[in-house]
Amino acid sequence: MLDVSLALASTAPVTWFTGWDLTGNFTTIDLIAASTSSLNGALLARRPDHFKNFTIVGILAMALLGGLGGGITRDVLLADVPVALTNPAYITLALAFGVLGYLLAYAQGQLFREGLFEFMTSFALPWYAIVGTQIGVEHGIPVLGCLLLAVVTATAGRYYVDLSSAVTPKQFIRGEWFVPTAMVAGAVWILVYWASANTWVAAAVAFVIGYALRVAAMWWAWEEPLASAPKGVYLHEGARPQLGRKLKGKSPSELRALGLLVEEDQPTSEP
Repeated sequence: MLDVSLALASTAPVTWFTGWDLTGNFTTIDLIAASTSSLNGALLARRPDHFKNFTIVGILAMALLGGLGGGITRDVLLADVPVALTNPAYITLALAFGVLGYLLAYAQGQLFREGLFEFMTSFALPWYAIVGTQIGVEHGIPVLGCLLLAVVTATAGRYYVDLSSAVTPKQFIRGEWFVPTAMVAGAVWILVYWASANTWVAAAVAFVIGYALRVAAMWWAWEEPLASAPKGVYLHEGARPQLGRKLKGKSPSELRALGLLVEEDQPTSEP
């Protein structure tokens, strides 16, 4: 009995409500990016091209994947305990924004929600890239490694959501400069920080440039070039909802093919 008491006394105490932090070294920016990405994860899981009859728990799990996946992957690559596990604010805010995304169910107003999703994605993308780059610099990682961390931090969450939805990850298909935007934001942060030695000035400049690039790419339909394909290969357009000119003048059938037109009453076929 004495040995058991000594063993229990020597174990680490359970920490219930410690670790909360909303500010600090880029913590606020990281939390903003994680919260926004969690909202995006839930919205993405509700989109017609991703929805696979998910349960409510499944939608919230997608929110956690989208919001925390990039930061956790970054920390694991740097051999750090993921901050999402040590700071309860991350999981709490991710779940809260996941609930919000779940409540924005896709029915009427879907085009508005698609626009909200794309603009919020554009908002979170450069922030996460900036945090990944800054943490890489703090760890003494070379520039190319920091740029890779920028991409991983900003896009890994989307990768996990796409895989869980049995959809080709967005990083590998033609899109509006998704991965390049993260790289540009990270590169700009490095250059401005090197010139000014001020992390917040670097963050502000990198965010403005990264956000403007992403929104402009979506609005004017700028896309990465496709790789050359062998003869006889049919190059098809993916059913990816777009903003700007790609939606202008679309017919109901085209919007339906893009997964952007939801009909309340589906006609039933007569026997």
